[in-house]
Amino acid sequence: MDIVLSVFIGVSLAAACGFRVFVPMLVLCIAARASAIQLDPSLAFLASTPALVCFSVATVAEILAYKIPWFDHALDTIASPAAIIAGTLVAGSQFTFTGTNGDLLKWGLAAIVGGGAAGAVQATTVIGRGASTMLTGGLGNPIFATVESGSAIVLSVLAVVVPVVAIVLVIGAAIAAFVLFRRWRGRRANAQRLVPVMSSATTT
Repeated sequence: MDIVLSVFIGVSLAAACGFRVFVPMLVLCIAARASAIQLDPSLAFLASTPALVCFSVATVAEILAYKIPWFDHALDTIASPAAIIAGTLVAGSQFTFTGTNGDLLKWGLAAIVGGGAAGAVQATTVIGRGASTMLTGGLGNPIFATVESGSAIVLSVLAVVVPVVAIVLVIGAAIAAFVLFRRWRGRRANAQRLVPVMSSATTT
C-alpha cells in the first residue's frame, strides 16, 4: 500500500509541475523536512536548507513572472522542458527500487510517468495561454496565470495530504482534456472540409 501511495504522490506532484515548475518542488521540500513524506535516499538533498531557499525564491519569481502579459507566453519555451525535468525529478524522489536495475527502473518509470504527466499538463496550459493571448491580447493572461498557480498549489498540497484525491483529480483532468481535444480536432476538421465547399459555391 505504501508503494501505491508513493506512486500517487509522485505522479500528482509531477502533474503539478506542468502548472508551475517550482511550486511542487517547494511543497515536496517542506513536506520532506516535516517528515510528512519520505524521499529516495539518493535525492535527500531536495529537503536541504539550500534547496528550501532556492525553491522558495524560484517559486515567488515564477509566479510573479507569469503575471506579466506577453512575457508569460515567452516563458513557456523554457518552462516546457523544465516542467518535464522537474516532473521526472519529483516522481523519482518517491520511487525506490532495490536490486541491480533499481536505479534504471526508477528513472525510467519517473521519466515516462512523471515527465509525461508534467509535459501533458504543460502542453495544455500552453494551448490555453495561447488562446487567451489571441482572444484578449494578453490582458486576460494574468487571470489565467492565477488559476494555474492556484492549481499547482492545491494539487501539490493534496498530493502530500490526500494523494488518493490528488490522483483522481489528475486522471479526471486527463480524461477531460482528451475529450476536449478530440472535440476541438473534430470541429477543426469539419471547418476545413467546409472551406473548399464554400469556395466552390462562391466561384459558381
